[in-house]
Amino acid sequence: MFNSLLEFIQGKTGILFRNSYLLQNIDFFIFLALAGTLLASLTMSSGVIGLGALIVAGLTLVKLLAVPDTRIRLTSAEWCLIIYFLIVFVSLCGSTLFGLSFKGFLKTVTYILFYFSVAQLFKSNLKYGIATLFVIAAGVFFESGIAFLQNFTHVQAIAGWQDVTNLNPEEVMTRVYGTLQPYNPNLFGGYLVVSLPACLGLTLWFVAKRFYKLALLFFFGTGAGVLSLIFTGCRGAYIAFFMMTLTVLAISLKFFWQNYKKIYLAVVGFGVMASTALIAASTSLRARILSIFAMRQDSSNSFRFNVYQSSWQMFKDNWLLGIGVGNKNFREIYGLYMKTGFDALSAYNIYLELAVESGIFALIAFLLYLGMQIFAALKYILTSTNIAKIVLMSTALVSLIGVMAHGMVDTVFFRPQVQIVFWVMMALIPALYKDEINIL
Repeated sequence: MFNSLLEFIQGKTGILFRNSYLLQNIDFFIFLALAGTLLASLTMSSGVIGLGALIVAGLTLVKLLAVPDTRIRLTSAEWCLIIYFLIVFVSLCGSTLFGLSFKGFLKTVTYILFYFSVAQLFKSNLKYGIATLFVIAAGVFFESGIAFLQNFTHVQAIAGWQDVTNLNPEEVMTRVYGTLQPYNPNLFGGYLVVSLPACLGLTLWFVAKRFYKLALLFFFGTGAGVLSLIFTGCRGAYIAFFMMTLTVLAISLKFFWQNYKKIYLAVVGFGVMASTALIAASTSLRARILSIFAMRQDSSNSFRFNVYQSSWQMFKDNWLLGIGVGNKNFREIYGLYMKTGFDALSAYNIYLELAVESGIFALIAFLLYLGMQIFAALKYILTSTNIAKIVLMSTALVSLIGVMAHGMVDTVFFRPQVQIVFWVMMALIPALYKDEINIL
């Protein structure tokens, strides 16, 4: 029905399309807005990033209304995302702090519109999906240069980013934070987690296309990005990187296990030894990684445990529809539950955060969306014979796994710098897995 309405409107606006350079090249202008938004996220404020996302959505709306034969095609996973959005809206209506929750709801609207706009672009023209990966990789290259500069000049921490109470001076790590606003190494780590797969994906994509010099360039870029991630000292990013590495190794089994089993095992073994040697050689890195397992003896861990306990109590008291979406709304309600001296801006776990803000059914809908995206990606990877597209699908999947793992211990996922890249990666999956797409 909706596509029939679009067809009717497009019939009336056909004369505009035939006489407009912008409409005839609308995909290119949407891509420019998308690229500008991604690049702006490196240095600009949340408001500027949000404006860029809305411009992408606005141009997509113009395309839907004025470009002939444009149709909306949704996957089953995307229907789950729509259901999630509707539940969030109901949660907003029931929030006791409607004004604060409404601000958070507008951010959710922006991200959802942005995702569907980017997905629409990639479904109609996959080359823009590949080009967008280049933009993301360029961001990683730029931020890696800044990270190296900050690391080797031993930039000073802006806030208490590390518990140094039980550390010797040589065990204190210089934590880089890039140029992302606000300056925070955990945010920078989250950005690298979601963005690094673009560099690795383009490396392997160029190998598949036999452009080996370009593949080498992006391979070095990937290595620089990995080192930058290490320099952040973000333990959540370390956990995410470990899970991403396991995902890459699991996917690579399809190509190497049957015919190159010994070489595969040798490469994995060398990687494990090299990683162990790197950790052993760096006192500060070793101390940072071991602090993950320090439990209550590390103040950052202890703080998170306290927040988890309070947030869980918030969820139990508001399990059906939550308290309303938004970090400002969260902070107001959290004050009623927090342990003295342990104020928090979020639940430090994206799943608990979703449940607290919008209730159990919103969490289920969002997890269904993620699960169906993973299922579609894995099915494509296991059944497709197109190596180049398998690489692109794997890029999106690795990014998704990294974000899900990082989200267990932090909520930088809700920052626009991470969200924008995340939704771009998610838009690649339906663009590649077209068999799952249904007409709206």
